[in-house]
Amino acid sequence: MAARLGDAGLLMARAGQAAWQTVLDRWPAALRIAVVCGPGNNGGDGYVLARHALEAGRDVVVVRLEEHAPRSELARHAAGQFLAVGGRVVEGSGGLPTADLVVDALFGIGFAREPSADVATLLRAINGAGVPVLALDVPSGVDADCGALAADAVRADVTLEFLLRKRGLATGAVLDHVGEYLLADLGVTEADREGIPIAAKWLDAGLLPALLPHRARDSHKGHHGRVSCLGGDLGHGGAIIMAAEAALRAGAGLVDVGTRAEHVAALLARRPEAMPHAVNAGDAAMALADLTRSADVIALGPGLGRDAWGQGLFEVALGSGKPLVVDADALNLLASAPRSLGAECILTPHPGEAARLLGTDASSVQRDRFAAAQALVQRFSAVVVLKGAGTLVAAPNEVSRVIGAGNPGMAVGGMGDVLTGVIAALRGQGLSAVDAATAGALLHAAAGDAAAAVDGPIGLLPGDLMSELRRLRNAGEEV
Repeated sequence: MAARLGDAGLLMARAGQAAWQTVLDRWPAALRIAVVCGPGNNGGDGYVLARHALEAGRDVVVVRLEEHAPRSELARHAAGQFLAVGGRVVEGSGGLPTADLVVDALFGIGFAREPSADVATLLRAINGAGVPVLALDVPSGVDADCGALAADAVRADVTLEFLLRKRGLATGAVLDHVGEYLLADLGVTEADREGIPIAAKWLDAGLLPALLPHRARDSHKGHHGRVSCLGGDLGHGGAIIMAAEAALRAGAGLVDVGTRAEHVAALLARRPEAMPHAVNAGDAAMALADLTRSADVIALGPGLGRDAWGQGLFEVALGSGKPLVVDADALNLLASAPRSLGAECILTPHPGEAARLLGTDASSVQRDRFAAAQALVQRFSAVVVLKGAGTLVAAPNEVSRVIGAGNPGMAVGGMGDVLTGVIAALRGQGLSAVDAATAGALLHAAAGDAAAAVDGPIGLLPGDLMSELRRLRNAGEEV
C-alpha cells in the first residue's frame, strides 16, 4: 500500500522499520544498541527502531535528556509501544552506555539553533563513543535547509534520510557529518509529492549524456565554438595552458590563448592545437581586438594576476560584450570594482573568492552556501558556480543545482583552471550559461572521480583529468 504524506503514523512506522533494516544490513553483529531520542517525531522514529531491535533479541536502551520526553502524540505512542515490550529509557546527561552501535534520533529536520549545554554534551558523547553512528534523517546539529553546523554536530557513519533528500546535507562541510548516504522513500510516490516546492536539484554523473550537447556527423570546427582564454601572467603560465587544454578536451572547435609572450613556446610545446597570441604590457586592447571579436566565449582569469597587465586584459574582456567565464584573479579584480555582468556571464568562485565578492568571510559563505550563491547571483546578475564539496550552480530565476560528484583529491591548484576551460567549451558549443555551468561542473567533477579511481585521490593532478574529460564528454556519442 502506498503511503501518503498525510499518513504520519504509517510513515513513522515505516521509518523505524527502514532504520532497523539498515542496522541489519550494515551492522548485523551489533548486539548492544543505544538509541538517542529527542522529543519530536525524529525521536519517535528512534523508538520504533528500538522496539524492533528489542523484539529481535538485541540489548537496547533508549537514551534521552530529562527535557526530551516525547511531546508529539506520535512520539508518545511510539515510546509507549517500546516500553510495553520491556524497553529501558535512561537519562542522557551522564553520557552513553556501552554499545556496539549508536543511533542518533535527536532532532532530524527540527534543528535550527545552537544546542543547549546538555544537548552539546550529549552530541559530544555520541561523537566520542568510538562505535559506528547511524543518523536518522539528519545528523543532529545540522540545519537540513542550509547545512549550517553546530560546533558539536554528530558525525555519522551512515545517514538514512526519509522521504526526500534535504539540500542542506548535500554541500560543504556537512558532507563529513553525513557519512554514507541512504534514502528511504517510505512508500511515498512521485504523485504524492506533487506540489512540494523543489529547494534544489541534485545531479550525478549518470545524467551527463542528457546534459551534454551532441555533435552532428556533418559538422566542422566552426560549429563547436571558438573559445578565447585570457590569462597567464609571469609565473602563472601553466594556469592558462591548462584552461586551454581543458577547453579542447571538452570539445571546443577552436581555442585561442591571449597570454604573456614568455608562455607562447610552452603552450605550443604542450598543446600545439591551441593558438597562442602574445600580449605585452600596455597594449592589451590592440593585441586582443581580433581575439575578442572572433570569440564565441571568453575564459578570463586563470593566472591573470592583479597588476596592470592583468587589469588590462580584464577591462578588455568585460568591455567586449561577449559571454564570459570569470575565474581566479578576474574574480578578485571584480571584487575590487563590482559591476553587473548579466545572465550571459558565469562566475566560478571558491569560498574565499565568493567572500571577497560579497564583502564577508569564507566561514560565513560556508555556513549557508545556498544563500551565498544566491547573493552572488543578485549582486552580479550572473550565473554562479560556487566551488567546493557539493559544488552549487545558481542563476537568475532558477532553482539551485547541486553537483553530486567530486572528491577531496581535487583540492589542488589548477583544478579551477580546468573547470574554467570546460565550462567555456560547453558554452561555446551552444549551451545556455546556466546549462553550460551545470554540465561543465558535473563533467569536471565526474572526470576527477574517474581519475581518482585509478590510483586514489591524494596526489591527483589537474592534468590527470584531461583524458577522462574526453572520455566522459563522449558519453552517448556515436562513433
